[in-house]
Amino acid sequence: MNPTSLPESVRVRVRRAAGDCCGYCLSPQRLVMAKLEVEHISPRVLGGSNEELNLWLSCSFCNRYKGSQTRAIDPTTNESVALFNPREQIWSEHFRWIADGTYIMGVTDVGRATVVALKLNNELAVEVRRNWMLVGWHPPNLER
Repeated sequence: MNPTSLPESVRVRVRRAAGDCCGYCLSPQRLVMAKLEVEHISPRVLGGSNEELNLWLSCSFCNRYKGSQTRAIDPTTNESVALFNPREQIWSEHFRWIADGTYIMGVTDVGRATVVALKLNNELAVEVRRNWMLVGWHPPNLER
């Protein structure tokens, strides 16, 4: 998304609502080298709007892997399910930290499908989380 296509006031509200963290992997802005992106939960190419209720924060990895996907296959049931919606759903109801916080495990069909589709446990993400853990920055507090 072009960062200039939304008013600054909307971007500020989305960032505040998201707690300055990626809605999918929970990476906090203070630990990520690139600015977290305002992403469309329902992608524009599929008819999603610029309305605030369709926007959330995402790190560049999660945003790129998500792309225009809105659904994915749950690897346990082989059923197509909607991806996790960080604006409407609670992270801790769909995911758990495992291996002391280095991996994200989906605990529902939505969580499992989202972990796979967004590659939430890609090699680089796991290594970064491992390093954050060494200095006590991870896993995040799960108030969501």
